[in-house]
Amino acid sequence: MKTYIVIGGSKGIGNAIIKTLVPNHKIINLSRNEPDFQHENLTHHTCDVLQGSFPEIKQADGLVYCPGSINLKPFSSLSEEDFKTDFEINVLGAVKAIQAYLPILKQGNKPSIVLFSTVAASLGMPFHASIATAKSGVEGLVKSLGAEWAPNIRINAIAPTITDTSLASKLLRNEKMIENITERHPLKKFLNPEEVADMAAFLLSDKTASISGQSFEMDCGIVSFKI
Repeated sequence: MKTYIVIGGSKGIGNAIIKTLVPNHKIINLSRNEPDFQHENLTHHTCDVLQGSFPEIKQADGLVYCPGSINLKPFSSLSEEDFKTDFEINVLGAVKAIQAYLPILKQGNKPSIVLFSTVAASLGMPFHASIATAKSGVEGLVKSLGAEWAPNIRINAIAPTITDTSLASKLLRNEKMIENITERHPLKKFLNPEEVADMAAFLLSDKTASISGQSFEMDCGIVSFKI
């Protein structure tokens, strides 16, 4: 049984990751709100990691950083503050968390880190300038740290398309929008959180011992195919 730190596990993809991992692993969740369930293998710490508020943790074999943002605006409407906020949530938050727990991760059992990017880092999409810029930073961080830490710590990213979470609720708020998004994807679907959680669990596991520094597109075909 391994011990994983999950940051942002109170809802969305982070919550699905906790539920996927907790039957077989010890999970330490850090978020501003408690998860919507309890389990003997789950420990929760209420904190705001963007403020650098990190509880002391003595042992961990992996870390997942889940906080993200979907800030979609025309470029002319994006402020400097928009770019700074998206960068802080998606990149600096991950950096702070990794730096806080790097000493214990180095002592972990085949440690692995999972971060989150977006398909918009690979596919040019209107109104995504701020978030695509931030998530491209995540992908660069993953490559750099993967090289720096090999062979001791693995780090990878998942780049999902639209996922049915509260974060994406504005994009899925009615049947017409759901239909349009479904049709845009060649596989005629979008993601549910459990699919992404399964990928995160896979990347954390020893089954991916040969994989590091990669960003995996869970794109339902929207980046990979043109049909």
